[in-house]
Amino acid sequence: MLNSDQTEIDLPPTHSESESVFSDCGRAGSAEDAGGVGLCAQSRIAEPGEAVKKDLQHLSREERRRRRRATAKYRTAHATRERIRVEAFNMAFAELRKLLPTLPPDKKLSKIEILRLAICYISYLNHVLDV
Repeated sequence: MLNSDQTEIDLPPTHSESESVFSDCGRAGSAEDAGGVGLCAQSRIAEPGEAVKKDLQHLSREERRRRRRATAKYRTAHATRERIRVEAFNMAFAELRKLLPTLPPDKKLSKIEILRLAICYISYLNHVLDV
């Protein structure tokens, strides 16, 4: 399994280049049978992403990561994850806000005010328990 830093390009090849050219050919239809010309090699069609992979191989890992992150698909996915994270963060502050006593009770507090008030309230509760 690949981690976020790795791409398919980082993986070592599993077979040699000559094997990949003739990998779909059986031993019976070898290059010698075709008059010295490998029919399978001629009929092999390069995949569309193959040229891109070869272009990316010479780049550093950091540059490959930058290019991958520059795609619209990656940006959309990242924006969605960030939106979910911020919503969860805001819901947690809203839940904490409901537990804190303030006057008036519906007063709008900033996040830092909620945290400071929570610290003071916890200290107060600890003091009450110690007495």
